[in-house]
Amino acid sequence: MEDDALLLAKWLSDPRVLAYYEGRDRPHDLEMVKKHFYERSKDITQCIIEYEDRAIGYIQYYLITDEERIEYGYGEFQGNIYGMDQFIGEIDYWNKGIGTELIKSMVSYLITHEKADKIVMDPQTWNKRALRVYEKCGFVKKKYLPKHEWHEGEYRDCWVIEYEGFKPDRH
Repeated sequence: MEDDALLLAKWLSDPRVLAYYEGRDRPHDLEMVKKHFYERSKDITQCIIEYEDRAIGYIQYYLITDEERIEYGYGEFQGNIYGMDQFIGEIDYWNKGIGTELIKSMVSYLITHEKADKIVMDPQTWNKRALRVYEKCGFVKKKYLPKHEWHEGEYRDCWVIEYEGFKPDRH
């Protein structure tokens, strides 16, 4: 656990990573990592991403809350809706297709093992790179959320994007 906290502090103090995750105005030291990642709800499953036996990033998944269901437009939906967040913290592993592989494998896991009916994320609208990866993996834009997430001194617009789980007509 301590090694994981040190990795998170390393990644989340790199301005190149922070530009996409948390914001460059929020570098994390060890104390902030422990508060942000270790004093959280037990309902979030948190994982360090490994690629070829090297820790390269972070991913988490969770059932979305009732408040998020309403905000995202799923108030009447009765199935399991999972949210997920992730980043690759090792810059040398960017632009190699690893993010796509990661998203596809997590989607498969959530549908197969956690019985997700839908998987949602809320990336900021300006993050075209992430949106391209998510769309390549089968996510579709469902709802525009103006001024939804605080990032680098201002509220930023986000998209609710969705991956719909198993359907009998899917092959």
